[in-house]
Amino acid sequence: MALKWWQSAVFYQIYPRSWADSNGDGIGDLDGITAHLDYLNGGPDSLGIDAIWLNPINPSPLKDWGYDVSDYCGVHPDYGDLAAFDRLVSEAHRRGIRVLVDLVPNHTSDQHPWFIESRSSKTNPKRDWYIWVPGTRDKLPNNWLSTFGGPAWKFDERTEAWYLHIFLAEQPDLNYRNPEVVEAMHDVLRFWLGRGADGFRIDVVAGLIKDAQLRDNPIRTASDPDIPWYAQGSQDPLYSTDRPEVHDIIRGFRRVSDSYDSRARDERVLLGETWPRSQEHLADYLRPDELHLGFNFRFLLARYDAGRFRAAIEQTEKSFGANAWPTWTLSNHDFMRHISRYSRDGDGEARARVAAVMIMALRGTPFVYYGEEIGMREVKVPGDRKRDPVGRDGCRTPMQWSDSRNGGFSGAAETWLPCGDFKSINVAKQMNDPHSMLSLYRRLIRLRKESTALTEGSYRSFDGGPGDCLVFHRETESQHLHATESQHLIVALNFAATPRKIDTPAGKILLSTTIERAGESAGAPLKLGANEAVILDVGR
Repeated sequence: MALKWWQSAVFYQIYPRSWADSNGDGIGDLDGITAHLDYLNGGPDSLGIDAIWLNPINPSPLKDWGYDVSDYCGVHPDYGDLAAFDRLVSEAHRRGIRVLVDLVPNHTSDQHPWFIESRSSKTNPKRDWYIWVPGTRDKLPNNWLSTFGGPAWKFDERTEAWYLHIFLAEQPDLNYRNPEVVEAMHDVLRFWLGRGADGFRIDVVAGLIKDAQLRDNPIRTASDPDIPWYAQGSQDPLYSTDRPEVHDIIRGFRRVSDSYDSRARDERVLLGETWPRSQEHLADYLRPDELHLGFNFRFLLARYDAGRFRAAIEQTEKSFGANAWPTWTLSNHDFMRHISRYSRDGDGEARARVAAVMIMALRGTPFVYYGEEIGMREVKVPGDRKRDPVGRDGCRTPMQWSDSRNGGFSGAAETWLPCGDFKSINVAKQMNDPHSMLSLYRRLIRLRKESTALTEGSYRSFDGGPGDCLVFHRETESQHLHATESQHLIVALNFAATPRKIDTPAGKILLSTTIERAGESAGAPLKLGANEAVILDVGR
């Protein structure tokens, strides 16, 4: 079948403040990203990335580091200006890299002109652009909780009313029951699409509309074994997120996005930060007229366990069917880096290599978080250097390019966050080392692009493998010049710290986390070393 570009692509998430500093102020910026695009895709030694997603670049008071937007149609001065964005898009496109920007439509900063007007009086024309409930200081409108702790309501003395903030009090929620708000956000999409953006990662997309009656959320009575308690919360957010009406809002975004598609330009993409109330509902957001892609966070939250990963994959395949396309990710800007999560009981790097093979070999679109490809660890940030209100600094530290000052990220006396162990872990050190994590990622991405089975093939679980191994088939039949060519791969991942045997057919090892095995003819049964992952070609 012919895949859309976003189905065969490998995406790379860039935290702009931490990727590359071009002007020596200790803060990453857009020109810094542009200067390093060849690392992503620009030559035979590049990583091979097809698209980048930029965390928010808009003007912001930075209470939540850009997720509190004060101007949707501008660039924060720390990152440059609109001309710098235009340069980045132009240079990225010249290298075949598409650019997605972060859209934060659920809430604004309390410093946004819309909210300043809304807060000014009960009769202001923008009063209904946010969710206000008249009342008194001693009685909350309902029991909803902020994701960051405490009630999701703040009392405003001037107008004697409460406003909703699902995140910080400085992030008031917009009211998508007001058609003026919907149209204003459509204009934001048009602004960035008109400047050449290839789409959006949409923040908190499931929460864009709330219960019209603002009913109390029920207390959660059951827990999900794959999601830790701090990500689940004490309430079932029945009325504050994942409401049926949200799909109409998404369809409106999709109509705007689709209007920019043309024969001269490939499809623009809507990628959702999707946290539905149940995993089975994730596919509802991926209907043909809604999101193209939605984040599946099961891997990001699951502990390192073959059974947990297997269950997540099987559930996704079952609920998605043939009409929705999965995504896979191991880390992002909100959670501890996975190599550090896996290191809690040892073998962190070996486990991270196995996980890399897993996400690159599954059916779906993989997302790589900056620095993951070199094995950047979570950094313990001293108290006097902490910036984030809820402690996410450790996964957002500067990119480690070399062993020079500040890891080659910046020539400043001090960077906005402290750097990690760049003397031991950096791009320059790994670039020409065939055994490095970076070399593994480059081989994986190259193999993925060359293999029809890995890009467009079907997924089928392998029966009979050990319980602490994850084994699956990737198979395809493609039409090439009127001849049918099939490819059958078996992906075998050993999550155990001791060797395992798997009763696969004999075949040729296309890739292994033990590089010396590449090209090896493997007999039956397949022998896997401790924490080894293998992609095996068992015949065409």
